[in-house]
Amino acid sequence: MGENLSTSNSDENIEKKFNFFYIKFFLFIICLAPVVYYVGKTYSSASTENLINTYNEKRWREFYSLEKNSLDMVFLGSSHSYCTFDPDIFDKEFNISSYQMGMPLQHIDSTYFTLLEVLNYQKPKVCVMEVYWDMLDDEFELKQAGMLFQVLKNKELEKKYIEDVFPLGEKIKYNVNIFKYQQDYFAFKNKELKDNIKEKFGVLDKVSEKQQGKEEYRSKGYTFCNYNMLPDEFNKTNQFRKFDGKNWVFEKAQKKYLQKIVDKCKENHIKLIFVTAPIANISMTYIKNYDIIHSAVEKFAEENDIPYLDYNIINKEKHLLEHENFRDDAHLNHSGVEIISGNFSRYLKENGYF
Repeated sequence: MGENLSTSNSDENIEKKFNFFYIKFFLFIICLAPVVYYVGKTYSSASTENLINTYNEKRWREFYSLEKNSLDMVFLGSSHSYCTFDPDIFDKEFNISSYQMGMPLQHIDSTYFTLLEVLNYQKPKVCVMEVYWDMLDDEFELKQAGMLFQVLKNKELEKKYIEDVFPLGEKIKYNVNIFKYQQDYFAFKNKELKDNIKEKFGVLDKVSEKQQGKEEYRSKGYTFCNYNMLPDEFNKTNQFRKFDGKNWVFEKAQKKYLQKIVDKCKENHIKLIFVTAPIANISMTYIKNYDIIHSAVEKFAEENDIPYLDYNIINKEKHLLEHENFRDDAHLNHSGVEIISGNFSRYLKENGYF
């Protein structure tokens, strides 16, 4: 009888401990929720202040204001797209209307959904798809998806993107602003801190001091920039110094959505062209086994009967660009944009696109 009482008391103690734990956990969640909400709201607000997001907002706002079915050509892709092709050059050359829809860091999955939204409003005859290898080797990247969602009006398309593309863990993170906008917030606060130091102590920002010129959103989705490469980017800070094509992978998820872009363009009778934008001449000297990357993209293009222009190869053969034509180690400035846009215009003309 004593043993039963002892066992009963023990069970009651365990139950009390569990109940106490659950109460503490519940109270902790209640206390934490307002903090998570407040910090998430702060992060969200800061994200709208970032210059790069402001350009996206202007790009999409102008796109949504265009007359329906008024575009003849659209440019898609990452920052390499809007740092390579100026719609004004093509519009003046061919008497057409074109638009630049490239966005920072944009991976192929986001480019596909961008194309879907474009087709809800426009029926372009030609689509120029910028294919940068660093956007092809990730299974998924949350930040660039969030950039698209900030400017996309089509909430059903956003929902479809999340359902089809997001891994389960990322779906959970995306619904919590504290995770969703974390990178944007710290980028904004870092800039704010530098500005305060400059104002209070008169300390010059080395980047601003050396990069004379301006960067600004102009029109038709294009961002004008006449910066020049910083001295350190020729060597010390060049992002390609240890890059080896042997370590690069054409990720299945991105290849899947590149195929979807091909199929969607064929379905809508759009002439699709793949283009790899040029990186700085010095950057190409650092890269080992670039032929592996080029061959993989070229093979995919050939299998789908899509023309493919790799301006890293073309530049090497024809010496189109000098270092002064680049804003950094991977992107053209406006002088380089004029050269490549002019060269690509000749390609379009010679091959009967317009």
